Amino acid sequence: MKLHRGAGVRPVLDALADALQLAPDERDYLFTVADVTPSAPTPRPGRQQVDPQLQQLLSTMHDVPAMILNRRMDVLAWNRGAAALLTDFGALAPAERNLIRLTFLDDAYRALYADWPRAARECVAVLRMEAGRHPKDQALAALIGELSLRDPDFRTWWADHRVRGPRQLAKTYLHPVAGSITLDVQQFSVDTQPDQQLVAYTAPPDSPSQEALRFLLQWAARPDQANDGPATQDNHRGK
Repeated sequence: MKLHRGAGVRPVLDALADALQLAPDERDYLFTVADVTPSAPTPRPGRQQVDPQLQQLLSTMHDVPAMILNRRMDVLAWNRGAAALLTDFGALAPAERNLIRLTFLDDAYRALYADWPRAARECVAVLRMEAGRHPKDQALAALIGELSLRDPDFRTWWADHRVRGPRQLAKTYLHPVAGSITLDVQQFSVDTQPDQQLVAYTAPPDSPSQEALRFLLQWAARPDQANDGPATQDNHRGK
């Protein structure tokens, strides 16, 4: 059945969403994919720029690992704490600086998660949400295609059609330097760049994870560790 836009479509979709008991994210996704209005193809975007003021903000967040992501979860900029917590993004080629790609295809990054299947399925749900919102995004389609070809778990979970938008959550990492550390993941939209978000990692006050994070950040401040970096510069090594 083909749905046509008009005043009568919304009640039908509302009733369908209510009958299926869809969560808010799933309801939004249903309305997105049901919109059959033709749209102009989205060209493959160039490398996105991060505002200098935002880069400066990252650099001053000495006690908080933080980074700037786009809707595909490409890492556009990061601070020293984020590199220490997750990976040295500056050592990666720009095309490899994607959190979902790292989650599925990088063994060291994958080993950071105490519960990798949960984290990976959340990644798939976020990716499917964005695919529904931006069906003509060629870079997004290329990422989905690569992961589908290279990882059987991704193929299986992609077929679930689960969707999820940004939300506050906690993640536990098994860090080679800091040990087990549970952090709250905070996500903030960037008003000047609608497709970008600031992601920050914080620990509950007076918790073992706060002590572990403090130790990690002190270790990261050593001169031989990774620096802050924007993905707008080709500052990767050996690439």
